Amino acid sequence: MTQRRITDDLQALLNVLPARITEAVIQADDSDNLLEIVLDLGRVPVARFVNREVTLSDVETTHEDIDAVVANIGEFDADNRAGLERTLHRISAIRNRHARIVGLTCRVGRAVYGTIDIIEDLLATGQSILLLGRPGIGKTTMLRESARILADDKRVIIVDTSNEIGGDGDVPHPAVGRARRMQVAKPSLQHEVMIEAVENHNPEVIIIDEIGRELEALAARTIAERGVQLVATAHGRTLENLLLNPTLSDLVGGIESVTLSDEEARRRGTQKTVLERRSPPTFDVLIEIEERNRLHVHADVSAAVDALVRGYPLAPEVRYRDPVGEVVIEKPPPPAMRPTPQTSRRIFANNSENTQPLSRAARGNPVLAQPETVNPAPPEVNKTLQPVHIYPYGVARNRLIQAARRLGVPAVVVANLEEAEVLMTLRTYYRSRQHPIVEAEARSMPIYVLRANTINQMEQSLAELFNLSVESGPSEWDIIAAQTQVAIQNVLNGQRFVDLPPAAAGIRRLQHDMARQAQLISHSYGKDPNRRVRIFRE
Repeated sequence: MTQRRITDDLQALLNVLPARITEAVIQADDSDNLLEIVLDLGRVPVARFVNREVTLSDVETTHEDIDAVVANIGEFDADNRAGLERTLHRISAIRNRHARIVGLTCRVGRAVYGTIDIIEDLLATGQSILLLGRPGIGKTTMLRESARILADDKRVIIVDTSNEIGGDGDVPHPAVGRARRMQVAKPSLQHEVMIEAVENHNPEVIIIDEIGRELEALAARTIAERGVQLVATAHGRTLENLLLNPTLSDLVGGIESVTLSDEEARRRGTQKTVLERRSPPTFDVLIEIEERNRLHVHADVSAAVDALVRGYPLAPEVRYRDPVGEVVIEKPPPPAMRPTPQTSRRIFANNSENTQPLSRAARGNPVLAQPETVNPAPPEVNKTLQPVHIYPYGVARNRLIQAARRLGVPAVVVANLEEAEVLMTLRTYYRSRQHPIVEAEARSMPIYVLRANTINQMEQSLAELFNLSVESGPSEWDIIAAQTQVAIQNVLNGQRFVDLPPAAAGIRRLQHDMARQAQLISHSYGKDPNRRVRIFRE
């Protein structure tokens, strides 16, 4: 068990308060549990502790009391917060219509060493972590300790909007260790400083407190896509709260309404219009701080969101400290299978009967794709080959079925990674280091990466997997790449623009990459399935 040590510099805060209030706080004799001191004009001063509230004086707070405190602290920034040099305390102001201060909230800032061991294993994975919890429960304290621990081995930058992580003044508080700190002039500029930190200072980890605006959520996604580990807090208490927040839902992938085909809706046993995750989440792990020493951990945000929007939420992992201070981890029970006709069914990829193609929404979200109902393999399967269980992540299952049937190989497509011997995915998902891919690598599982979601690519991978010799012409992507290269050359030779044939989103993304490499501009036009790429000069 890590030895806990608390540093709060409480005396520095008490020194700026009126003498009668300071004496009352000392007499309360519970400084370890003191959260904040509230001074409101015309009301008695109050101290808020973890589990109680105490009146500090029978004398009402006056303008003179408030002005005396303000004179002894630093300047208030645009967010109406001030601090004390080289401490973690935060003083927030309430102003009247004429901008005069009529109330103060004096928050006690503490550096609590030895508390991060409850999630230290998660920090060490390099995954991005988002902390949620009600105000005053210790999110920033945990963030500060995370910065100190990570800075021992990595390059850590703190984006400190209100100087709450690193303390007031130009010199960061010792509690952040070797981590570097970037201050933010105005809260509205936090997203710009986040991007500046990545572009200018080469961090491996960025620490952010209170992501609360849409631009900050977008900046966080940009940072995560550049391979930088994020450790941050956000406004909200649970995953469900965050998912329903339109400003911040993108942090966990967001949700959108999708219309299913009649066959897909019948197969799922749902209505035709359903909610699904819109995109990969910015953060890999989400931690709900229920109490100071009790956490709920969603170790796979993608899976947690997918299950939540489909009506059967996954139980989180529970972590807490027992009475002697030891960390206890309670793993969630295995998720119960949905009571549908497809429960525990597998797909024999060589069978063409009774298979239903996945909807476009399911193809775009591999975590949500469910196994199709099929019959046993037909006689034309090559019986000399051993069946191989394949988990397709982002790969169109109906095309994989068709590719396996054309080759006559006993490929068994399974619905989850635990049943698989091989993972097959697209290059886009592999590059973004999705959780199933990281888990497959940890299990030393073979991973076959396709450049495009085409039957030809799948046949080549299956042929390699089953050690078959397949003679084939150029792949579909080879043809598309050649078309794109011709278009690029025509534009470089003076043609104003060239429209490429309509293509799927993954193909369009690769076409945009080719255009960018040739230092040309490209945009997508039209609506699916006729959406296409146009390449042109500036």
